[in-house]
Amino acid sequence: MADPVIVAARRTPIGTRGRALAGLRVEELAAPVIRAVLEDAGGSSGSSLEIADVVLGNCMGPGGNPARVAALAAGLGAEVPGATVDRQCGSGLAAVLDAATAIRAGDPRPRVAGGVESASTAPVRSVDGIPYDRAAFAPDGWPDPDMTRAAEDLARHDGIPRARQDAHAARSHARARAALVAGRFADELVPLAGMTADDAIGGAERLLPRLPALFPDGTLTAGTSTRIGDGAAAVVAVPGGPSVTSGGLPGLAIRAHAVVGCDPALPGIGAAPAVLAALERAGLGTDDVAAFEIVEAFAAQSLAVLDRLGIADDDARVCADGGALALGHPWGASGAVSIVRLFSRLVRGGAPAGTIGVAAASVGGGLGVAAVLEVVR
Repeated sequence: MADPVIVAARRTPIGTRGRALAGLRVEELAAPVIRAVLEDAGGSSGSSLEIADVVLGNCMGPGGNPARVAALAAGLGAEVPGATVDRQCGSGLAAVLDAATAIRAGDPRPRVAGGVESASTAPVRSVDGIPYDRAAFAPDGWPDPDMTRAAEDLARHDGIPRARQDAHAARSHARARAALVAGRFADELVPLAGMTADDAIGGAERLLPRLPALFPDGTLTAGTSTRIGDGAAAVVAVPGGPSVTSGGLPGLAIRAHAVVGCDPALPGIGAAPAVLAALERAGLGTDDVAAFEIVEAFAAQSLAVLDRLGIADDDARVCADGGALALGHPWGASGAVSIVRLFSRLVRGGAPAGTIGVAAASVGGGLGVAAVLEVVR
């Protein structure tokens, strides 16, 4: 069977935790985006799609299988199931790959996949009545740093100075602001709760040089750390082949992917070996890639990944319209946001057939997820 193809991709604006989207539960974030991608895909072909499953990434939600709840809230009917994936910050991308794997295995029905996170409504968890911020990423005897601490440790390990981190964050904000002004986000966004744009863009840019370090003698600041956000993203994946292009549905074919493990003490590097593994499986190298979308949890983490890939800090292929440092980071959705961004940059942007894009994320606990995608028309 031909490689699965993503033929529609949308997302909500990303709202900083506690702001405009704070009152919406996970299904209330996801359902409008699911409806939007189904309209995009079905409307283009003039037919109604028989959806086999809805697969969504989610990290900190209430449980109860948010993907199934969102599918029902979107009006898909009781016969459409749902599955929720937790690979932490890589969950949304992993969900898309899980959906693609099911299609590749022989079920030709389309699937909706993506991710959703409402950090604002995430429940407080406890053990024996004692609250905790997050579950463990590793068992006793293994390093299990908080992600901010891990990013600081990575900056020290790799010798990434504050000035370089500040410059990377400023570049992300500048690119996002330019994209916003030019309208390059407009066609991918599903307005929600009065929001029509990501609310973190430009928020820390002018303050970067003056922000205090988060740790004594450290280099990370609030400005070089992404803002935790609320949001959702979704795609429609269908079997590849002549029926895709003959139906007037250009898209992104999923050519290869990889999920890897790495040192849990330095989880921020995980995207690098995942990208290299996925490219190797596709028979490609980094020079063959026209567009990268790598989730920017921290400037130091992003720079460490780029160094391992041999890519310059200011390479225009990487997060060309800004990354999570500017847009925000709704944990379980961010990997799917990276796919939506590639879809806008390459498919909506008119890139020719055969153009290659890569989406990737580093994951708490020491994981990396990456996908290689190719424009088909």
